[in-house]
Amino acid sequence: LIDHTPEHKEYQKRMKELNIIGKSPNYLKLVSKAVAISKTDVAVLITGENGSGKDVICQLIHKNSQRNKEKFVSLNCAAIPENLIESEMFGYEEGAFTGAIQGGKIGKFELADKGTIFLDEIGDMSLNMQAKLLRVLESGQIEKIGSQKNIQVDVRVIAATNQNLEKMIEKGEFREDLYYRLSVISLDLPPLRKRS
Repeated sequence: LIDHTPEHKEYQKRMKELNIIGKSPNYLKLVSKAVAISKTDVAVLITGENGSGKDVICQLIHKNSQRNKEKFVSLNCAAIPENLIESEMFGYEEGAFTGAIQGGKIGKFELADKGTIFLDEIGDMSLNMQAKLLRVLESGQIEKIGSQKNIQVDVRVIAATNQNLEKMIEKGEFREDLYYRLSVISLDLPPLRKRS
């Protein structure tokens, strides 16, 4: 059945704009689901192999959401050393530690306020940082390093991983409570080779 409605044409145009490649019904169904959930504000967990386009689906969700005029902020949890990830995520006050820049630094969560934050490679985050992230998701507040006060943030969280988080939970490497917070809706992307 060919859909000639304006919504369908708009949808196809968006697919083209976002370089969404794939003709397989399963993949197109997943893209449709991503567009549908973009209208909500729930947390989304995207799983799939490296190179399967998790970031593309994340951008698709943001661009179709009510937050699309606000910032889209991305953070690769695997690319940042463990000792720097907290300051990247939550920022710090001036003089919080040796080497802290004058005036302090705004973290990614504060930058993404009213918008969307994409936490890529969430499976690479340490248990210590997982606990801190869970607190932020539960309270909607961040605390900069070196600060005593909390800052309220309104951020939609989309996380992605190529790892099996359920297996990591069994091994004690990933927090189950954080997993449930992040995976209100889960999207499992098929690899590129299965999309033609």
